[in-house]
Amino acid sequence: MKNQQFHTFHIPVMGLGFTIDTPLKVGKYGISSVISIIEDELIEKMREFHSKKEGLDFEPLPKSDVDHRAKRITSYLNLLDSILKKQILKLKEEPFIKGSDICRYFELLPENSQLKKQYQIMQELYGEKQLELQNKLRNFIQPGFIDVNIMTKCDKTNYASDGTQLPIEYNDALAALRGFANSNLNSSVVFSAGLNPRLYSYCEKFQDFFPDSAGNFKKRIILKVSDYRSAIIQGKILAKKGLWVSEFRIESGLNCGGHAFATEGLLLGPILQEFKDNREILLQELWSYCKIAYQEKEIPVKNFIPNISISAQGGIGTSEEDIFLQKHFNIQATGWGSPFLLVPDATNVDEDTLKRLTTAKQSDYFLSHSSPLGIPFNNFRSSTSEEQRKKRIEGKRPGSPCYKEYLAFNSEFEEKGLCTASRKFQNLKLKELEQKKLSQVQFEMEYNAIVEKDCLCEGLGASTLLKNHIEPSHKLTAVAICPGPNLAYFSNIFSLEEMVGHIYGRTSLLNSLKRPHVFINELKLYVDYLKTELNRGIDDMNDKKVKYYNSFKNNLLEGVNYYKNLAKNVSPDFQSTLEELKTDLKYFENEIKNIAMPVELSS
Repeated sequence: MKNQQFHTFHIPVMGLGFTIDTPLKVGKYGISSVISIIEDELIEKMREFHSKKEGLDFEPLPKSDVDHRAKRITSYLNLLDSILKKQILKLKEEPFIKGSDICRYFELLPENSQLKKQYQIMQELYGEKQLELQNKLRNFIQPGFIDVNIMTKCDKTNYASDGTQLPIEYNDALAALRGFANSNLNSSVVFSAGLNPRLYSYCEKFQDFFPDSAGNFKKRIILKVSDYRSAIIQGKILAKKGLWVSEFRIESGLNCGGHAFATEGLLLGPILQEFKDNREILLQELWSYCKIAYQEKEIPVKNFIPNISISAQGGIGTSEEDIFLQKHFNIQATGWGSPFLLVPDATNVDEDTLKRLTTAKQSDYFLSHSSPLGIPFNNFRSSTSEEQRKKRIEGKRPGSPCYKEYLAFNSEFEEKGLCTASRKFQNLKLKELEQKKLSQVQFEMEYNAIVEKDCLCEGLGASTLLKNHIEPSHKLTAVAICPGPNLAYFSNIFSLEEMVGHIYGRTSLLNSLKRPHVFINELKLYVDYLKTELNRGIDDMNDKKVKYYNSFKNNLLEGVNYYKNLAKNVSPDFQSTLEELKTDLKYFENEIKNIAMPVELSS
């Protein structure tokens, strides 16, 4: 992780295409970002786009090649790496004049950066002394990392043209990993969405995930987790294989964009506290397993223990919150995602969707069940994808044509699997529903649950194509977008300088909506989630669910007590930041206590 000379935040992966070339927009300023490598067809289109933009030859990698997915990913990542290196070389050669990229590089840095302070000193100097310091500054310039994300659940089995099943290394997630591992990048893969044992085992095939003789890793592993338990379980599995987790990226279970992996009522503050309290234990335990694996694999390592970084993301909205999380919980960085959707300098959002986001109401951001993965998904009511889904239902043609099949996991009707958002699956499911002879209320509930699923493979990449004037395949132009609810507090289009300035406290970009603290926003989401889940599960309650809901409620109350004590005992520097917590906590404590809970059926 970068030290305090450089940036203290990263831009997480967003959708399939929103950050797919973000490294080329922000990497030359030392800002790290994460791209999705799920959708190789979109990746191939973007490789063609950027090759032509750079005046490079483009040789398509056809689907007829059995390993086309991995090869496309490797080629695209190598292209990004090559372009970013050229950008850095060009930037380093620029004169230090107002408006130049080299000045922009240093001006974007946080105020407490030693490098920025040296830049400010340089501006006050003249002649040889100024030139000498300028040359030193040039030598410090580093690009941001081009990190990649693999959603571990997106691991569909693939088939040859004759219908025979391909070996597991051609599964989607494994092929994506191979594409990254074979690339020239010196960066990290972010594993999200939980444990995938065969994917983790596959990492062992690639030398770049193991340290060199000096203890350096060319390819690093980051685990995106929602709680400490998940971190220790997955970390041990990897460590026993000699695979070191360089960073645990803690994401709020509900106060985030994209898919939401709700914890059992565990809140961000107590989770961060658990990592803070157990950090050294975590490091030593994982290292003890990793060291044994290195010995078994005959990997020479000197007397060193690799570092583990901790970062947090999900719903952070002010510089005060950002500083508090980093200092109080001793984390190395934060992730700022959804607000960057409003920064055309950084992400790919088409003009129409940008306008819809800037005029959105708070109620336009909602937690849906539209994802074919069967995981709650943060959605946007005003998206053209939602409009298209509803029009298809009105026209009695629910569901989407399924050309890419990345999420074709359901095997109810076909062994190879169908996507639950596909027109074929929804038609079959609705015919099945008609035979059930349910009450009108029950029929409508099940009907809505079927047709709520929406195509993400096309929708989450469409905005990128529209913005860059690339013709979408099959003319599917409807845009799906998945901001976190925190975006409701931002209502304009911003420059990169403005957003980075907001993160570092140089300005405020919040709109006029009253915004509670990030901890309160998350707490409200969890209270609403528990109420909704209780209502959804009322007809098929069992003892296991009763225990789950009661544990959920108890964890929320424990979280409230934690925040109460935090607000009392936090250092004076952060008293004002947490002052408003006290009133809000009383309100939500009463809300939680008044939630009527089911009793065990066996009691």
